[in-house]
Amino acid sequence: MVVTGEVDMATADTMLQTALREPASQVTLDLRAVTFFDSAAIHALVRLAGHYPHALTVLPSRQVSRVLEIAGLSSQPWLHPA
Repeated sequence: MVVTGEVDMATADTMLQTALREPASQVTLDLRAVTFFDSAAIHALVRLAGHYPHALTVLPSRQVSRVLEIAGLSSQPWLHPA
């Protein structure tokens, strides 16, 4: 799933619900075109990781990587920075 632009309180739940809509054995969340990522987005991402504990791959933008680093999530196994 490719996400672009801002992921914030207004859009984070849509991102989560879209990712959960179809059953999948593997989910790749491409956030490389995300320009803003707030705490609501972090919460949605953590929920998604809980739903797919061994089947999630997240490709972050530089901004997303920085936010996840500040939040203490930069060493999560699902995070695959470029």
